[in-house]
Amino acid sequence: MILRCENLNKSFGGNKAVDGVSLTIKHLGISSIIGPNGAGKTTLFNLITGYLPTDTGRIWFKDTEITGLPPHKISQLGIVRTFQGSNLFSRMTVFENVQVALFSRSGLTATLNKQARELFQPEVEEILESVDLVNSSHVPSGILSGGNKKRLELAIALAAGSQMLLLDEPTAGVELKDTVNITRLIEKLTREKKLTVLFIEHDMNVVFAISEKIRVMHQGSILAEGTPEEVRHNSEVQTAYLGWDT
Repeated sequence: MILRCENLNKSFGGNKAVDGVSLTIKHLGISSIIGPNGAGKTTLFNLITGYLPTDTGRIWFKDTEITGLPPHKISQLGIVRTFQGSNLFSRMTVFENVQVALFSRSGLTATLNKQARELFQPEVEEILESVDLVNSSHVPSGILSGGNKKRLELAIALAAGSQMLLLDEPTAGVELKDTVNITRLIEKLTREKKLTVLFIEHDMNVVFAISEKIRVMHQGSILAEGTPEEVRHNSEVQTAYLGWDT
């Protein structure tokens, strides 16, 4: 077990966005959280990563309780996330975006002057090679294609020292061919870097292709969980998602 959440609750006004969610994530491998818009998926990610405080409930990462810790402390422990929208420094190059993550991980503060540009060069190149972006290292990140922006976000997560990677819709906004490539890349990085991946996704082809375990959220709660086949044939899921294309 690498992550354990116990009875998490979060309300906004009268709306209970996360309602008594408990889950455990095993070490290594890929699992997913699915459900309609408003089901509480991103709010759950925000609770786990410290972007929102829990109303009640507790969270453990490995043997350390992380309930109430700020996002940078949780990231330092090894939980790194991506967001639905791009979270890149658009005027900085691909290389510089990854380099800044390595600065942060190492506790360094440095402007990207001539001397700073030489720091971590082999490490950055190795990470960019792993996500197939080494040939775009000097391209400003703001002009990358949607697929390559997703690759860069994965590279930054690796540079930040991720042991557990939380991906919020990793294939959103990319073309079909890029969706296939990003899906394969997530599988490759999980295996080669020995990562634990938990992702939110609306593309059911992606979900059923790479998830070892799927959790279905509905109205803030976990409606069902199991293997892809178990979830596909779960009567409660079928009722909640009538007409769902799986």
